[in-house]
Amino acid sequence: MIMTKEKPEFWEKSFVEKQEMWGFEPSKSAVLTKEFFVEKSVKNMLIPGIGYGRNAQIFRENGINVTGIEISKTAIEMARKHYRTDMAIYHGSVTDMPFDHNQYDGIFCYALIHLLDSDERKKLIADCYNQLTDNGYMVFTAISKEAPTYGQGKLISDDRYEIFEGVRMFFYDRESIAAEFGGAGLFEIVEVIENFPFFLIKCRKNK
Repeated sequence: MIMTKEKPEFWEKSFVEKQEMWGFEPSKSAVLTKEFFVEKSVKNMLIPGIGYGRNAQIFRENGINVTGIEISKTAIEMARKHYRTDMAIYHGSVTDMPFDHNQYDGIFCYALIHLLDSDERKKLIADCYNQLTDNGYMVFTAISKEAPTYGQGKLISDDRYEIFEGVRMFFYDRESIAAEFGGAGLFEIVEVIENFPFFLIKCRKNK
């Protein structure tokens, strides 16, 4: 999965041209997070970067109310079409969070944070943490330095590369995860292999 920093025209063009580019099955990370959220009795969750809803449906099927944020109008229309849902989906970039003043007991952010620059990553983590209820959980999936694309292309900053024009990705290791998430209730890091090696990053908001 090659993605770039959130740009409305990029994502709109991608969804218009490629439609359901990742199919309808939820990601492995979404399945693992669903099991975790069910175990922790999460009932109300936010998905920044919800796309066309493939990762949202598995949570909804398990009784969790889902709210989404999505930059592409076409993706939102696809979510409505495929899942016939009236769930709230805010149209906009995650860099403009918050979109509401609700608090959620779960947040799941899949393969998005590594597309942002350092300041945007910090803001996204803080914005998500601020929208958690006390003892709420947030789970991020981020690409690992073990990915074959690490080190390819033009070096933009530490561990961040422009793979080709317009595609910039930050590659995480356990040290950078600890640095960025350490102040946001980080308690577990799990390695997950999907189309690329990812980290599943779990945080809890303590009272």
